Amino acid sequence: MTFTIKTLNAISHTGLSRLPKDEFEVSSEVERPDAIMLRSANLHGVEIPASVLAVARAGAGTNNIPIADYSARGIPVFNTPGANANAVKELVVAALFLAARNIVPAAAFAHRLEGDAASMDKAVEAGKKAFVGWELPGRTLGVIGLGAIGVEVANAATALGMKVLGYDPGITVEHAWNLSSFVEHVTNLDQLLKRADIITIHVPLVDATRGLIGAEALGRMRKSAVVINFARGPIVDEDAVVEALESGQLRAYICDFPSPALNKRDKVVTLPHLGASTNEAEENCARMAADQLRDFLTEGTIVNSVNFPNASLARAEGTSRIAIANSNVPNMVGQISTLLASAGLNIADLLNKSRGELAYTLVDVDGDVPDSVMAQIRGIAGVLSARLI
Repeated sequence: MTFTIKTLNAISHTGLSRLPKDEFEVSSEVERPDAIMLRSANLHGVEIPASVLAVARAGAGTNNIPIADYSARGIPVFNTPGANANAVKELVVAALFLAARNIVPAAAFAHRLEGDAASMDKAVEAGKKAFVGWELPGRTLGVIGLGAIGVEVANAATALGMKVLGYDPGITVEHAWNLSSFVEHVTNLDQLLKRADIITIHVPLVDATRGLIGAEALGRMRKSAVVINFARGPIVDEDAVVEALESGQLRAYICDFPSPALNKRDKVVTLPHLGASTNEAEENCARMAADQLRDFLTEGTIVNSVNFPNASLARAEGTSRIAIANSNVPNMVGQISTLLASAGLNIADLLNKSRGELAYTLVDVDGDVPDSVMAQIRGIAGVLSARLI
């Protein structure tokens, strides 16, 4: 069987090479794809074909994907957390130095110098005092969000001699294991805001984090603190930042999201969304997205879905596999088992996982499964999608 995948953006060939050509047709021209792979393309308001079984974004954020709509259709949405972590970490570390040493305004000053060598030397000596900075060792960095990126940033900052505070009430065991023992894990955001000289944000944009750093949070920070935002623009209230900069409450704001409110403003450095813009990060994201789609389409495996639970089941030999996405309601597995038993089909193995209102079931059945049985499974109340692999 050949699966078709539609690409909506240029995807790294290194990643696409993970999809064997004898099993996958990958093109931007596919009309009825089994899956969609994208980076920044906006799918909100876009009608996707009924044939689509999965959507994978070669990147971490999924704000460009209508997840709730796809969940209702039983479509897993995959992302690639951690694939661009090193790229973002390096840019955040660069931002630490930009803030501490006033590098951007100093470089702009030097760029504007005119005249002969002697006059330039004189201007340099007279002007450099305006850009006196401070060193990082001994300063306190507050890291909001200890996912793949936040952990790498925290660990890098400790290596620079900084005192690091980390805040994340939802930190996973995996990320906690990777976090340096020198990082102090604080359980109260106010504590981090009051103690940090520099604050860097590494949380997703959701309703709970929109405007997380607003006037109230900025007012609780140390005077002349620095805020770094390479997560998502709306997590920080730009108007509140401008007021804090003008009052002297903030020393600087460095972010990856230019806007009319921030452009050409003193004490602000904006970059053109460079966080994951490295060849290595694009390749890593594409590889991970391709692997996830391949495993889902060929085995029904789910890893790194933002809406469905992780699910992996070793394939029982000589069986047919049924993959079912369903609402997380009582007796779903019982109904499926009863239906299969009534059809004279033996279950060799079964896995059922849930996540919030959604669940996912893999069933390995001895022998072949008739189309009529699959139609009956799809007819069970609460089943969102079902396919035979």
